[in-house]
Parts: sequence; structure tokens; C-alpha cells
Amino acid sequence: MDKALEENLMGALENVIDPELGIDIVNLGLVYGVDVDENNTCTVTMTLTAMGCPLAGVIEQDVRRALADIPEVEEVNVNIVWNPPWTKDKMSRYAKIALGIPD
Repeated sequence: MDKALEENLMGALENVIDPELGIDIVNLGLVYGVDVDENNTCTVTMTLTAMGCPLAGVIEQDVRRALADIPEVEEVNVNIVWNPPWTKDKMSRYAKIALGIPD
């Protein structure tokens, strides 16, 4: 996958807002990777801030919706992983400032 496509995908994922925190999933550090295979299937490997998150289904649907308009993507798989576990250290400086977390 070329860098421009990866940046396009990550940019689209910045429109997916965590409903509890009000910050996008990219700046929260929840997205660990994106890949598009030869069949134009995009796999998003990501985590959530906590196991058993009641809004996991909402976030997953939002991810699918955000990537639906990307011409190179025909199908989206969302792979939620728990390892490595998410910590606030994965957040961008922007997200930390928005949430009042010291850097």
C-alpha cells in the first residue's frame, strides 16, 4: 500500500469520534494500522480504551462508514485487538491537550 493511500485512510478515520471522549480514534491512538490487500479489502487494526466498551459496535460501524467513500476500498474489516493494550501514552499531543492530560 502506498503512503498516499495510507494517509487518505488515516485522514478518513480522523472523522470517527469516540462517543465517550469526543476525540477522534486516530488522535486517541486507537488505530494501530490500516492495510488494503489485492482484493481492495481494507483491514483496520485497532483497540478500544477499555475491554467491554459498550460503544464498540458504534465505533466499528463509524469506521466502516468513514472508509466507504475511499475509491480503493471495496470492503472493510475491523480487527479489534487488546495487545498491545491502549494507554494514554498512545494519544497525540492534540488529544492530551483537548482532554486536559499532562504531556
